Parts: sequence; structure tokens; C-alpha cells
Amino acid sequence: MVVLSVDAARHVGTGALHERQISHALLIVNPGARKAASREISAVRAFGELGIHVDVVHTTRAGHAAELVVARDPGIDSVFTLGGDGTAMEVVGALAGGDVPVGILPGGTGNLIARTLGTPLRVGRAVRALVAGDTARVDLGIVEAAGSAPRHFAFAAGVGIDARMIEETPARLKRRLGVLAYALTASRAILAGELFPVRVVVDGEEIRRDVAAVMIVNFGAVLGDLFRFGPGIRHDDGLLDLCLFSPRSLADAARVLLRLVRKDFRDDESLVYRAGREFLVEPVTPRAAEADGELLGLTPLAVRVHPLAATLLVPAVDR
Repeated sequence: MVVLSVDAARHVGTGALHERQISHALLIVNPGARKAASREISAVRAFGELGIHVDVVHTTRAGHAAELVVARDPGIDSVFTLGGDGTAMEVVGALAGGDVPVGILPGGTGNLIARTLGTPLRVGRAVRALVAGDTARVDLGIVEAAGSAPRHFAFAAGVGIDARMIEETPARLKRRLGVLAYALTASRAILAGELFPVRVVVDGEEIRRDVAAVMIVNFGAVLGDLFRFGPGIRHDDGLLDLCLFSPRSLADAARVLLRLVRKDFRDDESLVYRAGREFLVEPVTPRAAEADGELLGLTPLAVRVHPLAATLLVPAVDR
């Protein structure tokens, strides 16, 4: 098995080997996720065309995906998910620290993790790309909100605009517009210009600030590297990265967005960055929090890194 970081998987030379062979896969489908049910047939067909035996199981409730993967046939050599990011992270969390690779197929609304990993959004192409791709070791975050059990996340956990985006986007709009529905809700939150006071502790350093959003991120690039949250953010360095955004006007918000698109991370009064291993996020007033597009509950948030905990299938690049 060739095990690489995600960056290495995208930049190894033409001599890279593909020793990993997938012969018996488990496909966990969340039929309630956007388009997952309609894509199941395409996924099964793609596995069949590749000569891979696939067992298909459906989730029926929250937490079921983790139960299914724990109870899997011992002969299964890989696990694929077809649902939203919540379904994917149930499986990734259940397998954290192990060697069974997880392939995340796009079957939800945002498909944030699949997009971040560069996985094709057409499910047949996604199956073929992951089966022929590389295996990457990736850091995970572990987050615990008030009154909730700890859970893993791959992309980011946050409070503020991102949580409002998840909380306030209507289901009917998500069905009609997909990821664009989230963008519209986020735009309204940005235009509202709301800031809230927060105390954040990063590896013992205390920061107090009025912010529009607090994000603790693992992957820096978003939507195929359309923009980046901050400088030097890596998903295989044993660290997570705090990003505080505090624009005080529409002009500040426009400048911050332009800087993220341009990957311009010079000092800016509306941006604060810190890398670390342990984080505490305490808004003065409890607020909704999210991780990888799933609502967690209310703050305060306790977050820590789980280094190189996930084994993910990622598409290969041209060698």
C-alpha cells in the first residue's frame, strides 16, 4: 500500500507505485442525503465495471453509519460513503487510527470534503478516480460542544457565519440550488455585519476579540483552491489552524474575501491566525456551532487535533 499525505499524493513523480488493490468494498449509503439514492445505481455499476465486489448497506438514523462500519465483514478492504459530509465523518471517525481506507463519494448538498479532496462530482467518475488513486494519511480534529459527545471532523469546525449558514439554509432551497443555497445564506449573514465577543484559548494563549466567524480548520483550500482560509494550513502537520474573521464594515468584508481569493495573507486588522493542538472557543453568549457542515449544539467548543488519524482514498494527478 502506498501511503502519502494529500499534498504528496498530488505532487509525486511519474515513478509512483499503485500497490493497493481493492477487491471487496463496503458502500454505505444515506438515502436521505441529496441525490444519494439516485446515485447509488451509478456507483454500484462503476464498482462492477472495475471487477470489485461491493456490499451495499443503507443508514436509517444518525450514528448508524458508524455502527455499520464497525460491524463490517472482516474481508472488506475499503469503505466508501455515499451521502453528505455527516455520513462520511461518521465512517471516518469510526475508522480513525486504522488502516482501512475510506473513499468519500459525492452524495450530499455541499460535498465539502469530496470537493476539497478533488474528487469528481459525478459518482461513476468518482469511484474510478478513487479506486485508481492514492491513499493519504490526514489529520483530524476532535470537537466537543456543550452537552454533546466528542466527534471527529476533517475540514473545519466553527462558530458564527459558517454555523448560521448551516442553521438557516432551508431544506427546500438546498434541494433546488445545492451548494449555492449555502452561499446565499452566508452572503446575507455577511451583509448583516453582526460581530460577537469571544474568548479563544490556543495552546494556553488567550485571545479576546469581536468576530463575525471563528473557524478551526484542517484543510486550508476551499472549492478546488478557489480560495484559502489562511497561510501555511496543512492537513498532515499535526496541527489545526484558528482563523478569526472580524470585518467591521462591508468594505472590510470585501477586502478580506479578496485576500482569501488572492491568497494574500499580509497582516490585516480583520484577520487573526494561530496554529495549535488544543483550542477552547467561548463566546460571551452561547452560540450554535458546526463541524463539516453538521450542527453540533451550543458553545463552548473544545477542540484538539488527532494527528494522521484518517486513511483516505484520493484521486491521483497526472504522473
